[in-house]
Amino acid sequence: MKNTFSNLQEFADGQLLLVNKPYKWTSFDVVGKIRNAFKPLKLKVGHAGTLDPLATGLLIICTGKMTKQIDSYQAQEKEYTGTMILGATTPTYDLESEPEQQFAIDHITLEQLQEACKQFTGDIHQYPPAHSAIKIDGERLYEKARRGEDVELRLRPVTISEFEITRIELPEVDFRVVCSKGTYIRSLVNDFGKALDNGAYLSRLRRTRSGNYKVADAWEVMELVNVIRELKVNNE
Repeated sequence: MKNTFSNLQEFADGQLLLVNKPYKWTSFDVVGKIRNAFKPLKLKVGHAGTLDPLATGLLIICTGKMTKQIDSYQAQEKEYTGTMILGATTPTYDLESEPEQQFAIDHITLEQLQEACKQFTGDIHQYPPAHSAIKIDGERLYEKARRGEDVELRLRPVTISEFEITRIELPEVDFRVVCSKGTYIRSLVNDFGKALDNGAYLSRLRRTRSGNYKVADAWEVMELVNVIRELKVNNE
């Protein structure tokens, strides 16, 4: 259910906002757009859990005093739906880079796909993508990767509570995943391809839920910005 507001002070006191992140926007783009809508009022605005630029869906935004609780919201279980492409890999594990290795997929069966899902359900370890926003020595991994530098990746423990195939139309395979904080779906898809002695990369990703918060209840970015602008006019 969307918030209702009567004045700007409510945002300073602290609000949790559900926003539907658009395709090709960074999470910081969303935060910046909302923060700029408050100008000249200086207001703290932050998000609870980064989404890659090519992903869409639920982004939890906190304002004012509510920003102190960002870590607790970020730690909540997440749900995603997406599409992977079998038969190839990409350096970024998604559509940000061109496919490189190619594999035959005619022999892949439903049973093999379902068995691969089981391998990645429960407590697992995964390497983050080299092209990720994780910081090492104060620098984002993707910045090092773009320069062609070798990046030391460390295994990270994550929990996959649910992993199911929802549609198969090879080379496309749709899926739904429920997972812990810190899970990289791109890495999950890449590892899924390896488990099939094949290749796979992510072509679509949408965060549908974080904790008990659902994207169905989220604001569109400009819809929320227009509400803030209207409040500014009414409060002048």
